[in-house]
Amino acid sequence: MATDAYRIRVEGMDCASCALKIETAMQRLSGVADVRVSYSAGTLALRLDRDRISPSTIDEELRSLGYRPEAIASSPSSIRAERKRLPWWQDAKLQSVMIAAAVFALAFALSQLFPAFERWLYSAAAAICLIPIARRALIGARSGSPFSIETLMSVAAVGAVMIGEAEEAAVVIVLFGVGEWLETFAAGRARSGIEALIDVVPRTARRLRDGSDEVEEIPAADLMIGDVVVVRPGDRIPSDGKVIDGHSDVNEAPITGESVPVAKAVGDHVYAGSINANGELRIETTNAAADNTIARIIHLVEEAQETKAPTERMIDRLSRWYTPAAMLVALLVIIVPPLGFGEDWATWIYRGLATLLIACPCALVISIPAAITSGLAAGARKGLLIKGGAVLETLGKVKTVAFDKTGTLTLGQPQVTDVVSVIGQDDAVLARAAAVEGNTSHPIGQAIVRAAKARALQTPIVFGGSQAVPGKAISARLKDGFAFVGSPRFAAERITIPPELATTISGLEHEGKTVVVLISGKTCEGVIALRDEPRPDAAGALRQLTSKGIAVVMLTGDNARTAQAIAGQLGIEARAELLPDAKLTEIRRLKAVSPVAMVGDGINDAPALAAASVGIAIGGGTDVALETADAALLNDRAHGVAELIALSQATLGNIWQNISIALGLKAVFLATSLLGVTTLWMAILADTGATVLVTANALRLLRWRASAS
Repeated sequence: MATDAYRIRVEGMDCASCALKIETAMQRLSGVADVRVSYSAGTLALRLDRDRISPSTIDEELRSLGYRPEAIASSPSSIRAERKRLPWWQDAKLQSVMIAAAVFALAFALSQLFPAFERWLYSAAAAICLIPIARRALIGARSGSPFSIETLMSVAAVGAVMIGEAEEAAVVIVLFGVGEWLETFAAGRARSGIEALIDVVPRTARRLRDGSDEVEEIPAADLMIGDVVVVRPGDRIPSDGKVIDGHSDVNEAPITGESVPVAKAVGDHVYAGSINANGELRIETTNAAADNTIARIIHLVEEAQETKAPTERMIDRLSRWYTPAAMLVALLVIIVPPLGFGEDWATWIYRGLATLLIACPCALVISIPAAITSGLAAGARKGLLIKGGAVLETLGKVKTVAFDKTGTLTLGQPQVTDVVSVIGQDDAVLARAAAVEGNTSHPIGQAIVRAAKARALQTPIVFGGSQAVPGKAISARLKDGFAFVGSPRFAAERITIPPELATTISGLEHEGKTVVVLISGKTCEGVIALRDEPRPDAAGALRQLTSKGIAVVMLTGDNARTAQAIAGQLGIEARAELLPDAKLTEIRRLKAVSPVAMVGDGINDAPALAAASVGIAIGGGTDVALETADAALLNDRAHGVAELIALSQATLGNIWQNISIALGLKAVFLATSLLGVTTLWMAILADTGATVLVTANALRLLRWRASAS
């Protein structure tokens, strides 16, 4: 059966109970599968068989439940418009609370004037305020959720009126409305954690008119691929693109979380929302507004919020029988003391109703998604992209981290490590070699040229360009004759290498370095050694992991000599010469012992990344990082692995704190209810208070900071 993906935003869904109600209703529809609902993101995602059900049927079902389906915007500017906040006085739930409070206040005022009608006035107020709640309870029951929170409230309110506690029934309904509005407010705060990214993209862009230097200001959402924009110092970059003119430092903190500005010059890529620091840049747009990095991060995080963590799924299963069980317990509280021990019926009906209100699962159900949402948002704002609650939870349980070498623990390109001169100075050898390699595209030649530029060396003039000797060397004619840069084997074919130099070359190669020899005529001028060196932060990142008791291993397809040399520098174990299938086998072996994370560049390590408990992409470029693996380090820093694990552990701790708060408060107030201390209004206030506490605790994660490296 072929199915299509269908994803929409659901307005009015602002608590975990709403999400459960929608999920249950959708699962009952024929032709619908893979239902994922996120109250924190306010989204519904599913797969539907269009031969059996249409999207309009889905939308109608949502409307019947009291929610409003809306299309999901694509670009940041569209998202910004879509989520424009209404003034607080226009909030529907707050208006409902104010109406209920006004009805209760009117009943109170009239009861002072007509005390004989007090019970009837409060009963009427309770009935009026209960109508929308009871209606939602009936709709939920028809949609497969007979034991919803609205059902509990309706039963408790009707019961209170029947035993002559109409005044408390009205107060309870008002407090329930206040609690619902607080959940709406809390949900908005949780969503703001990721929506803050929207505002970093400017609303307008300064685009060059075709074929001229004339600048026009247009909406950033109207930029097309290939458009050239001018970004002045202090401006935010309006779209992902490539620098075609100018150089500047760019603050990429809004995207990567890395506060140190990054130098950008012609050919470098930049991201929408980054801040240009000190030089004018001309940037060619490479992505449409709907596909820029910020928009993709927002949508990926929202999709991640739709996937439930194992603990959240456990609580969802618990809540499906928790409410009917709570109603059964309340019923037993009502009937056992009067029937079994001759106690007063009114007293124990009252206590049973209080028990029913305390049993509301709001705080328990919201405890996990609130923490997961805050954790995902906190990570995204620091360049740590985590694709789902399950991934976030698993990261905190990882016992082994396996790293690829090239581009992960190392920089991914050779660096000049040694220059040994035979004739003249080391700088002269490097300058002449750079002149020979000046126009090469070979990584070794480019590394030599970069090293010469880094030392600000003046390279000799080359006459007639360079010529390659395939697989062996490259040559060029300098002022004093032809010079060659080639392998030691090529050099040995042309000249006799002195024994002491041969020993030096052998020693450098034993350290896992690639060696090239500079020859002029029949003379060896010197040798240059290169190696793909470790990232500057690699050693510190590995120490962070081992200090947490996490085992670290390097898996690489490189030769054993090079692998051992790098591993020795970093102080870790290396397993070398692993083809992709052997690397995959090694990951599976490690995973059989305990949860394992695989860190790779997101390109060559796809099988191992997929097989690991958690696959983490680093160093493969933002596009690859966003599309591969379970988590991605957008800041391209090895320290991000330890930060991911630390964030996961902080989130797991927050989850168990929330569960303890929710269940602990219920246990305390259950005891006081049975003892007759807790009133109905105190019971519902306790539930509302627990919801506020767990939400506030979850929102603390938005201020999470990684420990100093």
